[in-house]
Amino acid sequence: MLGTWVNVAAVLIGGSIGLLIQKGLSQRLADTLMKGLALCTITIGISGALDGRDTLKLILSVVIGALLGELLDLDGKIQRLGEWVERRFSKGTGGVSIAEGFVTASLMFCVGAMTIVGSLQSGLTGDHQMLFTKSMLDFVSSMIFASSLGLGVLFAAGFVLVFQGGITLLAGLAAPFLGDAVIAEMTCVGSVLIIGLGLNMLGLTKLKVMNYLPAIFLPILLCLLW
Repeated sequence: MLGTWVNVAAVLIGGSIGLLIQKGLSQRLADTLMKGLALCTITIGISGALDGRDTLKLILSVVIGALLGELLDLDGKIQRLGEWVERRFSKGTGGVSIAEGFVTASLMFCVGAMTIVGSLQSGLTGDHQMLFTKSMLDFVSSMIFASSLGLGVLFAAGFVLVFQGGITLLAGLAAPFLGDAVIAEMTCVGSVLIIGLGLNMLGLTKLKVMNYLPAIFLPILLCLLW
């Protein structure tokens, strides 16, 4: 779990610095920065989506994952959690709620290939190098995100701990099912969600991206079936 704890610390420290920077940003500058981040997010998503090798698996994963997410109402639960935190701490800054910052940052930090592969390496061999590298990237990302999205980004550290830490702890059980092909399809699905996240950040869509989160894990089952 060392790699995960370092990643959590990186998000907290980077996000705290971002909050300090935020105080000196005008609304116009914050909006411009947010749109720039959205474009970068979409670019990252497109790049990862190209790793996929089977379009049918992608479609089935997204459709079935969306159905599961809607049934579980993951987005609603996360939003309510964010609103609960917001009532007890502070209002979102720049018109962005804590819940929105939390959901956006959590997805950005947790749906990439480095999360999956790095967590597996950490859990199976004790090699934390990839998660250390990811921590450096997340440090910078959390600083920039927090400067635009506010306090919610810091709470995303909790999601990183649960999601990434969970993969690390379960690595021994999951490893036999996570070959290169499976990881490629999981990366593809996660990257499609990142594209949706970027579109939301631009204000072009209002996708409940969190409800699609189960889709990331469905390639494990689909690759076993064919």
